[in-house]
Order: sequence, then C-alpha cells, then structure tokens
Amino acid sequence: MSIDFLGLDEFLVGALREDIGTGDVTTLSCVPESAVSTGRFIAKEPGVICGLDVAKRLFALLDERIEMTTFVQDGDFVETGSCFAEVTGPSRSILTGERTVLNLLQHLSAISTKTAHMVKSVEGTKTKIVDTRKTMPGLRVLAKYAVKCGGGHNHRMNLSDGVLIKDNHIIAAGGIKQAVAAAKNNCPITLKIEVETEYLGQVEEALAAGADIVMLDNMALETMAEAVKLVAGKALTEASGNMDRQNLRKVAETGVDFISIGALTHSVKALDISLKFV
Repeated sequence: MSIDFLGLDEFLVGALREDIGTGDVTTLSCVPESAVSTGRFIAKEPGVICGLDVAKRLFALLDERIEMTTFVQDGDFVETGSCFAEVTGPSRSILTGERTVLNLLQHLSAISTKTAHMVKSVEGTKTKIVDTRKTMPGLRVLAKYAVKCGGGHNHRMNLSDGVLIKDNHIIAAGGIKQAVAAAKNNCPITLKIEVETEYLGQVEEALAAGADIVMLDNMALETMAEAVKLVAGKALTEASGNMDRQNLRKVAETGVDFISIGALTHSVKALDISLKFV
C-alpha cells in the first residue's frame, strides 16, 4: 500500500516544529555534529505495521541525508522482537526526529492492528468493518489509511462525502421523511443518503423515504436481525453503537452489510515500538 502525500507535508512539518521548539538542546549539547548512526526499529509486541512511508517522509523533511530502509510493508504483521526497518544518517537529525516518528508509527500501527483483529472477527461473513470520523484533528487521512492497512474500509472522510442524517438532524428537519426529501432536493445526486435509526418504525420510515443506507444504531441483536429482514436488500445496512470484538461476530451474523466502529481510531493503545542505535 502507498499513501498520497498531497497536503501531508504541512502536517508533518508542524508535528516536527511542535516537538523541536527552538532546538533539541539535549542532542545539540552532547552529540558531535559529525556523528553518524544507524538505528533499528523494533516491534516490542506483535502487530500490523503502518506508517513506514510517513516515517520516511518525515525524516526526509527533517534531513535529506537520512536514509530509511524497510524490511516489511505497511499492512504486514510482525512478531515481537522483529526489526522491521533501519535508519542511517546524521545522529543529531535522527535523534531529533525520533519521538515524532515513533509517535506516528505507534499510533497508526495500533489502528491497523485493532482493525485487523476486528476484520478477523467477522471473517467468513459478508460484513465489512468500516471506520468513522472519530479521529484526532489533523490525523484523519493517516488514521483512515491505517484502517485500510488493517483490512478495514473507510466511511466518510469528511462532512462533504455523503449525507448522514442522524437523530439531531431528524429532529431539526421535522422527521425522517422531511429530512430525506430535503437532502434529495438539495444535494448532488451522486451522494448517497444514509439515515440513522433506533427502532423498526424508523427503519420503515427511512425505506419509504428512499434512503440508500439504513444505520441500525444501538439496536439489540434480535431487533437488528428483524431490521435486516425488513430492509430485504432495498438499501444497505450499517450496524453502529458500542461495537466491540466480543459481539462483532453475532452482529455480522444478522446479515448487516457494514459495522462501523469509532474505537478503531479514537481510543487505540499505541503499539509498542522502539528505535535502538547499533
């Protein structure tokens, strides 16, 4: 997999500036300017690696003399103790960029790893695991890339990507029928219209209004299964709300097309990765 760096350089430079401040006083004061080092990226726990291209680009922006060699690709699984990449160049530059690179690698790899676990949980069903917009500001493009590296799929990238009529939209618009009709009248015909529903009556309303996707939000398994039968292929179905690895299989077995999981991106635990000089 590869990543489009259009627009990301500004983010990466900002990340470096945030960490470096007016200068890396520790490195500048005790490491000779002429020193050259080689460092190895080591996985300290098993997981799916993501962010290698980002790390390469960040090092290049910091110092074009730094060379990074990778032994795996984004989306590859690594075992504990694996050396999956190596970096060589001016010691000062590597040390200055180390924390920012590791922060991104650890976070993106955590997203990919969690996604891979979720995808594995629904293996053999037709259900696809998708992400949400619950990402840290500024990190959405990378976070959604990490989801794809883990075998998942992307929901909307931003608010302009599709119509998603949720509970507050329904109240503000005066009902599902009114909200969908207004969306059909005001939005480009190329955009899909999704409606969030909480009970079977709303599912019927969304179908009657012509929704393309019906979200089944926080429904009990029995109700969700009934909703899928009610939709009967007339629209796509998406299960959402407190989805975790323990209940994913049963949710998928109801026949839903998608399961959206905010936890893929909003609350992952960093994958333990270190950079060790040799």
